[in-house]
Amino acid sequence: MDEFKFIGEACTLGEGPLWHPLRERLYWFDIPAGKLMSCNAEGGQQRSWLFGEAASAAGWVDRDTLLVATASGLQKFDINRGTWDTLCPLEADNKITRSNDGRVAPDGSFWIGTMGYNLERDAGAYYRYAKGQLNKILSPITVPNSTCFSPDKKWAYISDTVKRLIWRWQLDGEGNPIDEKQVHIDLREKGAIPDGSVCDAEGFLWNAQWDGWKIVRYDPDGKEERVIKLPVQRPTCPGFGGTDFKRLYITSARDGLSDDALAAQPNAGKIIVIDLDIAGMAEHQIKL
Repeated sequence: MDEFKFIGEACTLGEGPLWHPLRERLYWFDIPAGKLMSCNAEGGQQRSWLFGEAASAAGWVDRDTLLVATASGLQKFDINRGTWDTLCPLEADNKITRSNDGRVAPDGSFWIGTMGYNLERDAGAYYRYAKGQLNKILSPITVPNSTCFSPDKKWAYISDTVKRLIWRWQLDGEGNPIDEKQVHIDLREKGAIPDGSVCDAEGFLWNAQWDGWKIVRYDPDGKEERVIKLPVQRPTCPGFGGTDFKRLYITSARDGLSDDALAAQPNAGKIIVIDLDIAGMAEHQIKL
């Protein structure tokens, strides 16, 4: 694939693409700026909001409301007013950590990971917000990533980027993780760095690979099915959207790139748009 479309402004660390199926708009973040951005399917009608602290992931509550994960808590965000209220703290007393990768599960719970601002080893954890309660489900974690869920609702996928592993974790009928997580994709021999992931409607997992210039599709057994080379070095997270969910939006980062590297990839930090012949799924609605 030689042609790509780019939308949005160049983010330091773009993350968390979320297609709101009721508003038919894309939402995403520049984490260190604490900035939430939005546009229509083609990149027009852009809007943005500042949270005053790092912000990284969201889920949709209803047409006019998002749940936004920031460094200090889970925020109930009113899209029309641009205001928010804190639903619950998220390591608010820990100044070392911030939120990172997250996604709404099929049962309506919200999975969110935390990590150190400076990648402090084992500083983070994974949490699950369900039925008004935030519970820690896994620790320690250094860089939580690849949070997504199989269409049959049987598996959650998560990663610790520094370990170069993507795990799968079995879910019970109520969406709770059970038993031990299993290695699903082992990227250690390839030296690949797994960042964000999303599942398509066929149960294949799409993983953006930091410093890899690519996004890779893996089959339900964890085998590489296809590779799409990208014109940016640091893709961060994919998300499906558009009216038929065949459009893939991939956030990316400029963070840590040299002046020469940025000159060679002027679209680093923007969203890469790819139209596919494969459909994704609508993001699940969060149940508060």
